[in-house]
Amino acid sequence: MALSVDMQEVAEAIAEAAAIEITPRFGKLEKSEIKEKAPNDLVTVADLAMEERLTDLLPKLLANSIVVGEEAVAADESVQDRLDGDQPVWVIDPVDGTSNFARANPLIAVIVALVRNGETVAGWIHDPLSNETAMAEQGGGVWWRGERRSLSKGKALSDMVGALSARYFPQPQRGVLEERRAQFAGSFPLYCAGQEYLRLVDGRHDFSLYNRIKPWDHAAGVLLHREAGGFAAKHDGSPYRPTDRTGGLLLTIDEETWGRLHRALFG
Repeated sequence: MALSVDMQEVAEAIAEAAAIEITPRFGKLEKSEIKEKAPNDLVTVADLAMEERLTDLLPKLLANSIVVGEEAVAADESVQDRLDGDQPVWVIDPVDGTSNFARANPLIAVIVALVRNGETVAGWIHDPLSNETAMAEQGGGVWWRGERRSLSKGKALSDMVGALSARYFPQPQRGVLEERRAQFAGSFPLYCAGQEYLRLVDGRHDFSLYNRIKPWDHAAGVLLHREAGGFAAKHDGSPYRPTDRTGGLLLTIDEETWGRLHRALFG
C-alpha cells in the first residue's frame, strides 16, 4: 500500500479509544444517554464520544487524511462526499450495532476503513468486549487472533449459514426473501455488520445479504472478506466500491457460490 500507515498502530489506537468510550458504558447506559436520530435508528453517548475521539486521533496517523464518520454524516449528509475526493479518508462506524449496545447485547463492533481514490486499501473490525481486532491491508491478507485467515471452498446451499435480513428490501421482494430463507441451514441477522463480517472471515458464516450499503458498515468488511478469499458483488453483479450509495450487496465464499446464491434468492 502506498500509504505509510502502521496497521498495528491503528489497531491499538482503535482499541485504546474503545476501552475509554465504549467498554465502561456497556450495560450501564442511562435512558437519557440513548436517543433516536431517525425512526428506529439509535445513537448513544458512546457513539458520539467514540467518533469524536477517532476523528481527532486517526488523521494524526496519516498526513493529509480526513474523516467520514457515521454520526457526522447523520448530522450533515454532505460529509459523505469527502469519499469522492482524492484525499485519503478514514471511514468510521464508532459503535456498529448500536441497538444491540443499547440493550446490553454484546454483538457490537468498531469498524474503520481507509479509503483512497474510491478504493478501500485497509480495514479494521474491533470487538470492544473481547478486545480483539481483525485487520486487512489490500494485497496483504486478513489477520485475526494472530492468524492469517483463509476461507474453505464448496458447500451445498442447504448446509449454509449466514446473515439474511429482508428488513430493508421493498415489498413484495421482502416477502419472497423471507420464504426463500428456508433453503439454508440458518439465515439470521446479528444487527451488527461488523460481527457478521467477523463470522464470514472465520468461516462461521457462509454468506451475508444486504440492501443498504453504507460505507461505514461495509468498506472494511468487504476488504477483509476478499483478503480471506471471499467474493462480493452488488445485486446486479457489479463490483462494490465504498463510494456506492445504492445497489445492495451479496457476499459468499467464491464467485461460483455467489451465482448459486443469487439465483436461489433472486431468480
